[in-house]
Amino acid sequence: MYEVIIVGGGHAGCEASLACARTNHKTLLVTGNIKNIADMPCNPSIGGSAKGIVVREIDALGGEMGRNADKSLLQIKMLNSAKGPAVRALRAQADKVTYPKNMLNTLKNTSNLEIKEAIVENLIVENNTVKGIILEDGSKIESKIVILTTGTYLKSDILIGDTRTRKGPHGEKPSNHLSDKLKEYGFKIIRLKTGTPQRIEKSSIDFSKTKEEQGDDRYWTFSFDNEIYYNKNSQIPCHLIYTTEETHKIIRENLNKSSMYGGLNDIKGVGPRYCPSIEDKIVRFADKERHQLFLEPESIYYDDIYIQGFSTSMPYDIQEKMVHSLPGLEHAKINKYAYAIEYDAIDARQLKQSLETKVIKNLYTAGQINGTSGYEEAAGQGLIAGINASLKLDGKEPLILKRNEAYIGVLIDDLVTKGIIDPYRLLTSRAEYRLLLRHDNADMRLREYGYNVGLVSKKKYDKFLVKKKEINNLTEYLKNTKLTPRKEINDQLKKLGLSEIKESISLYNLVKRPEVKIEKLQIFIDIQYSLEVMEQVEINIKYEGYIKKSLAEAERMINLDNKKIPEDINYDKIHNLASEAKQKLKQIRPTSIGQALRISGVNPADISLIMIYIKKEYFYESR
Repeated sequence: MYEVIIVGGGHAGCEASLACARTNHKTLLVTGNIKNIADMPCNPSIGGSAKGIVVREIDALGGEMGRNADKSLLQIKMLNSAKGPAVRALRAQADKVTYPKNMLNTLKNTSNLEIKEAIVENLIVENNTVKGIILEDGSKIESKIVILTTGTYLKSDILIGDTRTRKGPHGEKPSNHLSDKLKEYGFKIIRLKTGTPQRIEKSSIDFSKTKEEQGDDRYWTFSFDNEIYYNKNSQIPCHLIYTTEETHKIIRENLNKSSMYGGLNDIKGVGPRYCPSIEDKIVRFADKERHQLFLEPESIYYDDIYIQGFSTSMPYDIQEKMVHSLPGLEHAKINKYAYAIEYDAIDARQLKQSLETKVIKNLYTAGQINGTSGYEEAAGQGLIAGINASLKLDGKEPLILKRNEAYIGVLIDDLVTKGIIDPYRLLTSRAEYRLLLRHDNADMRLREYGYNVGLVSKKKYDKFLVKKKEINNLTEYLKNTKLTPRKEINDQLKKLGLSEIKESISLYNLVKRPEVKIEKLQIFIDIQYSLEVMEQVEINIKYEGYIKKSLAEAERMINLDNKKIPEDINYDKIHNLASEAKQKLKQIRPTSIGQALRISGVNPADISLIMIYIKKEYFYESR
């Protein structure tokens, strides 16, 4: 008997499996095809806006995605580097061969973890508690906890033109019965859709008609281990192109042949709003003359080029015309055609914030089964599900990350509180405290949690404590070190390209000036600090006022989240509660006043009525 069974070997499944096994729980990972573990069926990248910060958070908590991405990258750059620190995030082109290979090796060499190739068709459920899984051949495997990370494989259909084929992303056999069983158990099943573009033979592209996009001329890592596995001068470039008037004409004239626009009449799945197909772009943004596309390398081991931003469900012959209308791709050879995929997912409002389901005890779900899109969102959920499964086995309280602590916390809170109607994608705009949730401080926010749950080693934790101490020491040094307006001081400032000072000023206040970088002031600092320590201190100083304001706002939210709602509350007994609010509250069963306030359809007046009712019915009774 196993303590935990994870169903599905994608990014969520890998993180969940490692989290459980590394915390000394006997774990089984069941996947339909071992060769597809940690597969990247769509874009060949890790990170991006908001997502790159999630990868840093995964690493800070002791997860694997960041380390594996660092070992597998072809190119890396910091997005939005010219903008404020709240929106900066790393994005790497990852090798589609190396990434899954490295992850599989990690899984195979992890104690307490076994991998089995099989299709799961049902769960063993007794007294509303999961007890294990039932495989396609009818055999049963028992466990105390099950985590479903099935990705897009639940009754998945490949959509191309007017054809629908029951297949997984690579043509594999999907799970045809599990979602039906979940529905029988009481889960609300929803239908979602996503897609992927063509892969082009590299040698058939005329790159002279494209704009080359290089990686950064600075070493970056997702992982706080800071191990460098690449040569910054040997990064593989991407290339930028744009759609043409001819591209748009071909798409408009053939819209009825697209699966989503008439090719198929039985599509129920809703596609991703923030990663639309090229057909959606042409229809929704008809005023735009062109749309940018990136030609991205998939691996050093083969020559496929991925057309980022060109996903479609058009028939093959129309795809040929579309691709050949693009600059540099007039004679391109398509190695793999684009397609859309429709699949089942659950309504995530049926989950607790721990990612344990409210429907079946000891059953957790993570990744695209919860309605998200993207490898990073899946991995973050898988890690949290694995951590909380482990904590439950140990008789401990779950790890619930708050919205002011992590993008992962924003993601999970949005899913379980608001639900989704299309595949969820993390954006910086979703995080109201994004200045607190930066790329640079993910370890300051989350390393302690990772250490406490047993996923961060003592050695790594001690390294973190040293960094934390250095940040504090440098901050205090800058506050206590003053420059006086002497000639030699002003001469040094001039050499650094900085304006003179006319009165005594601390280095701390000097750094507040927009043009001043701590790195430039090292001649005034006795102790040498790492670049990442200096950058974090500089951000804390320059944005001090905004950070204090965000912290104060977050504190008010925390106070509301600390006001718990009794599990047995009867909303039907609360007089004058709006009917929509009552319906949503009964469906979601929020655990706190803060969570209730974030439910769409619940307004402040409803919250006041709930608080009055709780005070009257529960606090009075307890006296």
